[in-house]
Amino acid sequence: MPWWLDLVLLVTALVLWLSGSGNRDDVWGLLQRLLAVIAAAVVLLGGRQMVLEALVLALALWLPGADSQRLRSVGRSFSSADEGFGAGPR
Repeated sequence: MPWWLDLVLLVTALVLWLSGSGNRDDVWGLLQRLLAVIAAAVVLLGGRQMVLEALVLALALWLPGADSQRLRSVGRSFSSADEGFGAGPR
């Protein structure tokens, strides 16, 4: 990608981020900040920088899956907690 296009995308990302942070509407501000992050990611990852791509891949592989033991809470499970709902007098 040419350097001037990188510069345009970075300036656009900065303007979008600042505009999104100062916006009173939460949804519109979040959309502007999301577009700013995407524009910055295009600049960072568009140059075929294998180090950044490898770090992002390593982070994605390191994150726990939905069935991971690290995500489970300590204590009673859902099945033992459900038993107490029907045990009371009617």
